[in-house]
Amino acid sequence: MTDPLSRVLARTGRTTRVPKPPRERAWKDLSPLLRLLILTQLAFNVGFYAVLPFLAEHLGAAIGMAGWLVGFVLGLRTFSQQGLFVVGGWLVDRYGVRPVVLAGCVLRIAGFAWLGYAGAVWSVVGAVLLIGFAAALFSPAVESEVARQAVIWEQGGRGPRTRVLALFSAAGQAGAFVGPLLGGLLLVVDFRTACLAGAGVFVLVLAGHVRLMPQHIPGRIRTRERGGVRALLVNRRFLALCCAYGTYLLAYNQLYLALPDEVERATGSQTPLSWLFALSSLLVVCAQLPVTRWAGDRLDLRRSMAGGLLLIAAGFAVVAAARPAGWSGVVGLLPAAGFVVLLTLGQMLVVPAARAWVPDLAEDGRLGLYTGALSSVSGLIVLVGSSATGSLLDLGLPAAVPWLVLAAVPALAVALLPRREAS
Repeated sequence: MTDPLSRVLARTGRTTRVPKPPRERAWKDLSPLLRLLILTQLAFNVGFYAVLPFLAEHLGAAIGMAGWLVGFVLGLRTFSQQGLFVVGGWLVDRYGVRPVVLAGCVLRIAGFAWLGYAGAVWSVVGAVLLIGFAAALFSPAVESEVARQAVIWEQGGRGPRTRVLALFSAAGQAGAFVGPLLGGLLLVVDFRTACLAGAGVFVLVLAGHVRLMPQHIPGRIRTRERGGVRALLVNRRFLALCCAYGTYLLAYNQLYLALPDEVERATGSQTPLSWLFALSSLLVVCAQLPVTRWAGDRLDLRRSMAGGLLLIAAGFAVVAAARPAGWSGVVGLLPAAGFVVLLTLGQMLVVPAARAWVPDLAEDGRLGLYTGALSSVSGLIVLVGSSATGSLLDLGLPAAVPWLVLAAVPALAVALLPRREAS
């Protein structure tokens, strides 16, 4: 039976156009568990970035550490975090999400409180190691469960899994933007106050998870059998993904290595760096969801990662093309700003796609291990690659050459991506 409007349109030769359903309001459609995990990522980064951006200055000025020792302490924090992600992921698979997240929160609270009162080198090192290991527990647990829930979201016909992971990334960047602002305000009092405020954020996160995190998450398998690491090490498709993702992280690390050098050259000061970092964070917060929606409608995971890596390569190429001109001042900052914008756009494509790909490549019951390994293997690539990049910048080569080499790395990494997705 047809309605009157349809009959009228039929007589006039006009056809009806079926209206497209409105796009999902992703946040409204999320499960309570996913909302908890995404808000957790936001709070995690607020607490973390309220303290860590100011640690180097505190260690050098307040405690009086030598520059090499400050660098060593910061490197220890990175190692105890990124390097041990694989351990945290293994623990998640064995004991479940809730106990590992709660343990990570407790250790982070203790680490920040300890750092606020640490005055001796050994005490600072202990606090920093504790802070890093807390993240090595906390992050793989949250990230692996968000990825698993994103797959369930996709299988339920609610949209591509990358949309959920984009919300997760945007929440993290929002926290990374708010955290330093909060820390800067608290430093008006002193560094200890910033540390205690960071600890307070994790007290709230701990309380939220104690109350809201289920004891057992439906569908989550706890794996007691051994052999997961051995199978991971022969999983060529997953290791290829790790290598490609590692080149993205190496490129992202140039925000802290090559970009300051370019900003210093252009302006004689590193003050504009804070504005460029804010630009990157705001781009992710404002544009991550639209970019992910656009990519999800048009690109599979491999093409999304490939497009992101090529955008990152283009960012380095922009600076390489402009360096021979020797621009300075505000005009000289334009290539650096172009690099930041293209790098950030590439990040918006690469990160959700890489995290969404891991569940397809992981063994059943080993998602935590594989999620942690993605960060640990990529972190090792960054450690080696950053040393090589530092040497490259110090060789006195023609101005464009280091940036051209850096552009080639993510461009060549496209060939490393697995050729087809596993089902």
